[in-house]
Amino acid sequence: MEISFAAPLARVQTGSWVVAVAEGAGLGPAAQKADKAAGGALSRALKFSRFTGKSGQMLEVLAPAGLSVSRILLAGLGKGEALDTKGLEVLGAKIVQRLDAAGESAATLELDLPKGMGLKSGHAMAHLAFGAKLRSYHFDKYRTRNLDEYKKHLANLTLATGDAAAARRGWAELAAVAAGVAMARDLVNEPPNILYPEEFARRVKALSKLGLKVEVLGEAEMKKQGFGALLGVGQGSARDSQLVVMQWNGGKKKGAPVAFVGKGVCFDSGGLSLKPGAGMMGMKGDMGGAAAVTGAMMALAARKARVNVVGVIGLVENMPDGGAIRPDDVLTSLSGQTIEVLNTDAEGRLVLADALTYTQRRFKPRFVIDLATLTGAIVQTLGFEHAGVFSNDDKLAERLTQSGRETGERVWRLPLDPAYDKMIRSKIADVKNIGGANSGAITAAQFLKRFIDDGQAWAHLDIAGVAWQDGEQKPMIPSWGTGWGVRLLDHLVREHYE
Repeated sequence: MEISFAAPLARVQTGSWVVAVAEGAGLGPAAQKADKAAGGALSRALKFSRFTGKSGQMLEVLAPAGLSVSRILLAGLGKGEALDTKGLEVLGAKIVQRLDAAGESAATLELDLPKGMGLKSGHAMAHLAFGAKLRSYHFDKYRTRNLDEYKKHLANLTLATGDAAAARRGWAELAAVAAGVAMARDLVNEPPNILYPEEFARRVKALSKLGLKVEVLGEAEMKKQGFGALLGVGQGSARDSQLVVMQWNGGKKKGAPVAFVGKGVCFDSGGLSLKPGAGMMGMKGDMGGAAAVTGAMMALAARKARVNVVGVIGLVENMPDGGAIRPDDVLTSLSGQTIEVLNTDAEGRLVLADALTYTQRRFKPRFVIDLATLTGAIVQTLGFEHAGVFSNDDKLAERLTQSGRETGERVWRLPLDPAYDKMIRSKIADVKNIGGANSGAITAAQFLKRFIDDGQAWAHLDIAGVAWQDGEQKPMIPSWGTGWGVRLLDHLVREHYE
């Protein structure tokens, strides 16, 4: 969908005419203009409806007499004192959802902000556009039938505002984030026969055009350096494993970067500890952490963030052939620590162990955050609304929590405690890769903590419940792959580290 900004016209000529109004404020200037152009049709419709302007309410007048537009749509902003950018984004998404369902191809949106609001028109319009853009995402590239049903979407949205220049400035940064979210969603949605480690790496390499420095380490180089844990996971696959390093140098020269590390298991069969058939469906999305890191790095580069950032993703397939790792095998990680593998389906932590060690050794970051669809236990704990956050740094954890509240990508902090270490104590190696039936998300985090250097600020995000959605769609997320984490990481960097 194409987004544009323009000065308001006396009347809209084509498509849908949309006006957003606050609860209890009546028809403001934009709505009154539309009502007058339609011969009072809006005023008459209001008398026979329950529309009050509550958040998300819609009132539609189809084919208004005297106008060439297909409809006038009133959209409720909610109470003025409660209106914030997150609410505007959700409303923008709901407007696109409504127009998509109606088969509309073009629309013009105007806004009646209530008096006394802290938000200015241009700023508000940029965030309405952001929500609309996130909702307009579609992944239908593999459909060959019923294309009118699947591929007819709102194509053009014009946001009319008296401060179009300010709206364009605000949109420039938000558009970069929206593109990063779309990239992450694409990666998660792709089928595993299309997106395997080498193809994932090629797609990241294409982001060099944005100014990202991208390096790809293949199996020979990783074996030479000692990536025993990561390579162990991938050794049962016919596809080669990869480690991809992305750098954005927008801050001070030689300034320590912030670092993001992503789990990129492009398909997870469980290995020899084979998942049941139903549990294997959807495991193309087990690279959601790597997708989030890639999308965030794309967004930061596209908006020319004034900070040094590094993104590292470990890309593997976990498959069961004669060369696969076995339960009871012992792997030697890049850190030198030995790992007893008791379940080959607890593989993501093995990939992260080596990726975390590499990131710290090479870049010595200000902090490191890893993202991974790591455990089913986090879904049992937090469901599909929050990611779990584990951290050895209170300030970093609080900043992630704040960014989660402000973007809607919410996190909930769970404990790290040495008391859990006894659950991953191995009889023959330094650590074992599973901790038993209880506290699975916590013991996974305790495992990762073994690979964090003393004094290194670190947070682990378990995103298994939020990286994809199988149930009811959220307003700004119209696809299975959510792109979760891109907005969170971008906001964290923008608000606290630029």
